[in-house]
Amino acid sequence: MANQTPVRITVLISGNGTNLQALIDARDDALKNCSIVRVISNRMKAYGLHRAKEASIPTHYHNLIPYREKFAENARTEYDKDLAAIVLADKPDLVVCAGWMSILADTFLDPLAEAHVPIINLHPALPGQFNGAKAIERAHKAWLEGKIEKTGIMIHYVESEVDMGKPILVEEIPFNRGVDENIEKLEQRIHEKEHKLIVLGTRMVAEEIQKRNSNGVS
Repeated sequence: MANQTPVRITVLISGNGTNLQALIDARDDALKNCSIVRVISNRMKAYGLHRAKEASIPTHYHNLIPYREKFAENARTEYDKDLAAIVLADKPDLVVCAGWMSILADTFLDPLAEAHVPIINLHPALPGQFNGAKAIERAHKAWLEGKIEKTGIMIHYVESEVDMGKPILVEEIPFNRGVDENIEKLEQRIHEKEHKLIVLGTRMVAEEIQKRNSNGVS
């Protein structure tokens, strides 16, 4: 990706931001021709905001609560519409969901699609398995019940159906039968692999964006 205009990336987070940190750390290597233009969190105390500020990356806090008070049943629609406007104001080429713990509504997805800005997400499960929240816990429970022998991680494009967008990268993670594979150890193994996969998946999509731009495709 050398000698090309950097791919502008907006990162959405909700928590500690370890996957964000992996992206930040990769800026001098795997993501050297990418620029993280802003980190947005829906939680004020998300430690990922601190990580971004330490890396001199602009941040924004965008919370749903005021929208619930103002718009009642239309809160999610209005919240995501404003989120889209905040994101698009930075003119990003790519949005990366790195632990964004909120379902994105069509009022966010549609404006991003119209602007030709792809959205990718990291989800700690294999395609079609354990979509939505608490995927690791649900996979661990299914393994204990003898229903599955492996779980995994995927980077996928985001669409309106939760965690059902086209996979970009998938890594299988077999359970360690015969050892103490408790939920904490499983989470640790998964998170360690997540940090590598989110960088690789982001790089792959960034390269596709640069190829598209160099060919003059909007």
